[in-house]
Amino acid sequence: MTATHDATVPPEARGISRDGVRLAVVTPAGTTHAVARDLASYLSPGDLLVVNTSATVPSALPGLHVSTSLDDGSWVVELRQPDNSGPAVPVPGEVLPLPGGVSLRIVEPHPPGQARLWRAVPTPAVDRVAYLSEHGSPIRYPYVRGSWPIAAHQNVYAAHPGSAEMPSAGRPLTAAVLVSLIAVGVTVAPLVLHTGVASQEKHEPPQPEEFAVPAATARLVDSTRRAGRRVVAVGTTVVRALESAAFDGRVVPSAGWTSLVLGPSRPATVVSGLLTGLHEPEASHLDLLRAVAGPDLVSRGYADLTPDYLWHEFGDAMLLLPGD
Repeated sequence: MTATHDATVPPEARGISRDGVRLAVVTPAGTTHAVARDLASYLSPGDLLVVNTSATVPSALPGLHVSTSLDDGSWVVELRQPDNSGPAVPVPGEVLPLPGGVSLRIVEPHPPGQARLWRAVPTPAVDRVAYLSEHGSPIRYPYVRGSWPIAAHQNVYAAHPGSAEMPSAGRPLTAAVLVSLIAVGVTVAPLVLHTGVASQEKHEPPQPEEFAVPAATARLVDSTRRAGRRVVAVGTTVVRALESAAFDGRVVPSAGWTSLVLGPSRPATVVSGLLTGLHEPEASHLDLLRAVAGPDLVSRGYADLTPDYLWHEFGDAMLLLPGD
C-alpha cells in the first residue's frame, strides 16, 4: 500500500470542487484514475446507485463525542482526552456538566465488554439532535486543520439528521453528478443509516447503528439484480444497511438497529459495487470492502493509488466494480 497523505482541509479550501476530487476506478481489468465528476462514465444504464440520506449532527461537546441516542432516551458517548488525541475512560457514576444546564451521568460500557463507548443519561432529558444542533460542533480529528461549519460535513442529499460523523463517501456527489447519472440511465435510491462515532484512533468492528431501508429502495434493489445490473453502494454505511435487510438473496423493507459485521465470514450478498473513501489498512472498513469486492481487488486498488491521493473524509475516492 502506498504511503498515505491525509486531507487536512475540505477540497473547496484547496481550490477544488467537491466533485473534483480524485477517483480511482478499480475493476478486474485494471485501475483507472479519474475525478469524481466523471462517475457516470463508469456506470451503465440500469445500474442502481444507493445513497445514505442521513444528515450529520454537530456531535462534539467539551470533552466528549456523542455517538447516538438509544430508544430509552439515553446517549452513547465517547469521552476524549483533554487535547482530543484519543478516547478517555470515564468512571461509572461520574456526572459531567454540559452546556445549557444539562448534566450527563455515565452508566456503563455500551455495548458491554469494551471501554470506548459508554451509555449515559442526560438530565433533564433532552432530544439529542435538537440539543446538539444548538450546543455542539462537528467532530474533528487531529489530522484536520481548522474548524469547518457543519455544511462542510454534509452530503448534498442529506435529509434525516442523526449521524455523529459524515457518511463521507457521498461527499463528492454534487447535484451535477447526480443529474449526470440520471441522464445516462442510472437510478438513484435512498436509505438511512445513522453513523456513530468511528474514533480514528481505534480500529474495531462497527458498533450497533440505527437504519431504515424503505420499501421502494428494497424493490429497486431486487429488480436491478433480477435484470443482471449492478447495485452500487455509496459508502460502507449503505452496504451495512442493505445487507442487514437482505434475506435469502432479497432485500426487504427494514428498520431498527443493526449489529451486522461484514467480512470474510459474511460476504456481501446483494451489493455488487462500492463507492468509498480511503481508509487505513488496519481499519475495519477494509473488511467490509473485501466483503463486497474480494481481497485481491481491494489490495490491488490500494496498491495502484499514487502518492497524491488524499485520505479521510475530505479526501479522494475509490470505485470498486468487481463484476466488470
